[in-house]
Amino acid sequence: MMSTDVIVAGGGPVGLLTAALLDAAGVGVEVYERDREFDRHTKGITVHPRTLEVLTTLEGGDGRRLGDVLVARGMRVRSAHYAALPARLDYSGLDTPFPFGLMVPQWQTREMLAEHLRDRGVRVHYGVEVTDVVQSGEEVRIRAGDVPRTARYLVGADGARSIVRAAAGIDFPGSNPTMIGFVADVEATDPLDGVEYFWNDAGYVGYMRLGETSIRVFGAKSADTGLTSQEVRRRQAEPFTLAELSTALTRICGRDFGVHSPSWLSRSGNSSRHAERYRAGRILLAGDAAHIHMPAAGQGLNVGLQDAANLAWKLAAEVHGWAPEALVTGEFGYDSERRPVADRLIADTLAQDALFNTFGRAAAALRATFSRFIERGGEVAAELTGWVSGLGVGYPRPAGAHPLVGTRVPDLTLTSGSLLRTLRADRFLLVDLTGDRGAGAALAGLGGARTQVVTARPVDAQDAVRGAAWHGVRAALIRPDGHVAHVTTSAGRLSETGAETGAEVEAVGGGEVRALAGAVAAWTEPDRRTAPSGDL
Repeated sequence: MMSTDVIVAGGGPVGLLTAALLDAAGVGVEVYERDREFDRHTKGITVHPRTLEVLTTLEGGDGRRLGDVLVARGMRVRSAHYAALPARLDYSGLDTPFPFGLMVPQWQTREMLAEHLRDRGVRVHYGVEVTDVVQSGEEVRIRAGDVPRTARYLVGADGARSIVRAAAGIDFPGSNPTMIGFVADVEATDPLDGVEYFWNDAGYVGYMRLGETSIRVFGAKSADTGLTSQEVRRRQAEPFTLAELSTALTRICGRDFGVHSPSWLSRSGNSSRHAERYRAGRILLAGDAAHIHMPAAGQGLNVGLQDAANLAWKLAAEVHGWAPEALVTGEFGYDSERRPVADRLIADTLAQDALFNTFGRAAAALRATFSRFIERGGEVAAELTGWVSGLGVGYPRPAGAHPLVGTRVPDLTLTSGSLLRTLRADRFLLVDLTGDRGAGAALAGLGGARTQVVTARPVDAQDAVRGAAWHGVRAALIRPDGHVAHVTTSAGRLSETGAETGAEVEAVGGGEVRALAGAVAAWTEPDRRTAPSGDL
């Protein structure tokens, strides 16, 4: 007998969000975390806008959305850094309810998710490590501490040294570290306000104020770059002390800000590794179990949380028996969509590594040039802002599909509420943007157990933010993770999950409704198959 539908190994933010979204989709889930207590070290500190949007789809026990709960705990920052360059990425004009980065200690994000699961009755077992992973065609068997457990699926969110990944036989190729950096949360008797960056031939330091007297500093000494892997291991084994931090700050910043009373002192590296696949049979990987890289602007945490958002609804569909093959082994599957994102993540952090950890006149000139590209705005700044914020991250669309397919949907205003707060992990939204009662009545008939039909105000062509992309859209099918699955337009041509149909459609014609019905079925009805899912 199955103990549960899904076991999640790893109780960090990625594992907990995966469990929360699975639970929201009606899936039985348990979490096992090897540590007995929360690590209260700050670690990741930045939550980007797209992550806040995903959290807002989950309702807490007090009626508030988790995105709102987290915002109340953190500090809003209207910009983000890229490789600690002087010019910052501007979030203030982004098309989102959260046009800011949120500075909040990672343990608070984890604590909020743990509280949510506790309120929902989802069991999180602390101090229990998942081992002895064996899967068959029907189940996954594990040992949780001393107790054998079985589930239909296992999600490995158990970090860079993932036991689950190793048990599944998934390789983790990549590059060894060539430098040692540092990060510290300390008290300061002479703190600066806001955010500052310091560079000279001795190294670089990023500085941010966290509270009245608390600061975070991170950086690297130039002497700790360009190392061999043996040198890195030796330096990594040496404890990072307050005295070493003070000396580094003095040499790079000209003063040490009166640092004292550290709550966290740590060394960091620049290893980059990426799982060769994200799924082996009934075992799936997410977060650091799937990809690691040099820390840069909180991207690892946020990309890991977006892994959870992509994985959970698809796995829920598979558990409930309605997932079409395209969601399991095909072009819209978890591995197919998320592996390319992590490929870019690693390439992006390698580029930042070069900007961060190269010194001398040539490196300074490169940073100045790159900073000017960001400062002047335009395509470079927009591309980087979309990437780091997460709002510009989309999934490949089939040949001939409408340009909106695969992109993240904006928070459209509905006749009742907003799109973001209407999304749920267990259903698609079919958004009626026709502004026509007759069309609305026809579209309403397409609703069902896995599709909710909602009405939104048509997008005006003069809308400076959305007009070019969304003007003329008559209906859009939105996935549970907030990405566009299908679009019909006023031109009468239909973009489905596959190629352009080329069908001419009347304003409220049966052809349009039939095409939409076909799109809904393609995403929400299982293919005729006899075997359960295989590898992605």
